[in-house]
Amino acid sequence: MNFYEHTLVAKQDLSTAELDNVHNKYNDIINKSAGEVIKVEKWGLLNFAKKIKSYNKGFYIHYKFKGNSKTLDEIKKNISIDNSILRYLTIKYKKLDLDKEYFNKEDKIDEKKR
Repeated sequence: MNFYEHTLVAKQDLSTAELDNVHNKYNDIINKSAGEVIKVEKWGLLNFAKKIKSYNKGFYIHYKFKGNSKTLDEIKKNISIDNSILRYLTIKYKKLDLDKEYFNKEDKIDEKKR
């Protein structure tokens, strides 16, 4: 099995319940298709540098998981028919860094104090 990081960008006008449904849907897809979710980070609503499909912002959900080609195929198949996802990115790693959180608020506070 390989290690992957997968980031989804969902539409900014989704409700909290719809956003939780997106999160749970892809969590279940990974787990049911020969994969294992190791960590999920919800980065929240972030601004885009340029508009994507007339949206200025999007909700980011970042998954760290173990999986194989079957897992990736299942994710891509579901994203292609999901209207609530604007963009996605999947990156393969030899080893995952589980300690680093890119949008952790405590880290930003610690940097400001220095």
